[in-house]
Amino acid sequence: MNEPLKGFFVTGTDTEIGKTVVAAGVVRALAAEGRRIAAMKPVASGAEQTDAGLRNEDALHLMAAANVEAGYPEVNPYCFEPPIAPHLAAEEAGISIRPEVILDSAAALAARADALVVEGVGGWQVPLAPGFGIPDLARKLKLPVLLVVGLRLGCINHARLSAESILASGCNLVGWVGNVATAEPMAREEANVGTLKELLPVPCLGLVPHLAVATPAAVARHLDVAALEDAVYGKR
Repeated sequence: MNEPLKGFFVTGTDTEIGKTVVAAGVVRALAAEGRRIAAMKPVASGAEQTDAGLRNEDALHLMAAANVEAGYPEVNPYCFEPPIAPHLAAEEAGISIRPEVILDSAAALAARADALVVEGVGGWQVPLAPGFGIPDLARKLKLPVLLVVGLRLGCINHARLSAESILASGCNLVGWVGNVATAEPMAREEANVGTLKELLPVPCLGLVPHLAVATPAAVARHLDVAALEDAVYGKR
């Protein structure tokens, strides 16, 4: 994979802060502009056994948002049943998470699409295998990084540390999206968002409130679509 892919690598300040919700919204927002958008969740832990094999809810959600058809193993090459850290799940399953498998699937998806949205697992510094973690994967994919910030107490610290780590990893951090993942409102949310806008080194590309039904289309309405397109395709 010599040429940089077009799209985003979506990471988050923590787990359970709405990475999938935002990633699916980004997919739908770009697709609504007439683009062919593929989605991928390379590694997922926490899956159910079905007649077709293990299936992860987040990967299925991304598949439903995309408008480029793909088989499940292409979207989610590494799927593990227990909802634990992926390197531990892989170890228990006797499987080694290999970057070349992920890169092959990404290249196949990207060849059929105008852009590829890849969602990571957990936060930015999650390990996947010995000597191989989320930062290594993002670098190998050569995708610009979009940071999802879970808007809750502690988000300023988590967001700043994540942004610093992404940039220190040599990756291209292009923006952040704030997401309210719980029904309970965050105290002083507006002031906290203002501080994040002031202190983070990249622009805010959307603020997603708590949604009773967080469909990709509903999330897309809270994203800056023009800024997302500019980040992927350059200034129009």
